[in-house]
Amino acid sequence: MTEDCVVLDTVTKLGPGDRGRVAVCASHGGLYAAWCAAKAGVRAVVLNDAGIGREEAGVAGLAWLDRLGLPAAALDHDSCRIGDGADALARGVVSRVNASAAALGVVAGQRTPDAVGRLVTAPLRFPAVPELAESRSRIGEACRDDIEVWALDSVSLVRPEDAGAIVVTGSHGGLLGGRPESAIGVDVFAALFNDAGIGIDEAGTTRLPALAARGIAAATVDCFSARIGEGLSTYRDGIVSRVNAPAVALGGRVGMPARELVAVLVEARRAGRGLAGAGR
Repeated sequence: MTEDCVVLDTVTKLGPGDRGRVAVCASHGGLYAAWCAAKAGVRAVVLNDAGIGREEAGVAGLAWLDRLGLPAAALDHDSCRIGDGADALARGVVSRVNASAAALGVVAGQRTPDAVGRLVTAPLRFPAVPELAESRSRIGEACRDDIEVWALDSVSLVRPEDAGAIVVTGSHGGLLGGRPESAIGVDVFAALFNDAGIGIDEAGTTRLPALAARGIAAATVDCFSARIGEGLSTYRDGIVSRVNAPAVALGGRVGMPARELVAVLVEARRAGRGLAGAGR
């Protein structure tokens, strides 16, 4: 790759130095990720299709970027690990493109370097980027006593004050670059994610064992049950697809609605069960 391209594990790490570059980011291709790319002023972006999922939320950002005139493509989640930029570059195969990318010759079936070679020819555009609706919201109906439950469209929005809380995220359940410390930045009591179609090497669920090692209960919901990138959809629509050992110990199980799992976790927290958060 050239200096015209940046490769990252997550679109949330784009910085001022990436303005005008083609970004290969191993984030899902949903609306929040697309917004992050547009706000960063990239020339074009390559993301992961995250299993496509409910209402094609895993690639919804491509059409949104097209309306801004920004080329975008998504890589097949079964071709490369979500959350791993180096793998996206090495093994990624394009599954979806928007019209702006197609006009440059990017097509489904191309390898990532071939797609990037075309995207770097895109004209520079720095359109006005509309703001997104609130991406962090308190789920009041789920909270009990002083136990907080938050819906986060991205796990990158977790705050230090969320220690001991339950966070229901729209993020994929994959580690960033395979690093266990990237699972979540705060010792929450429990966390929910989207499984992003699980994908190659089961990358969409690798946060779960990493969080289990920290005593944090965690689960993923099926990507076809909830819209990836939307924490409230994870809570309202999600059906649990995977649970880690701490979540099982607290009553979590595959197949239960995410809303029900959150209620179980809240009651466990009230009862003083579980390791993470309560005593820290």
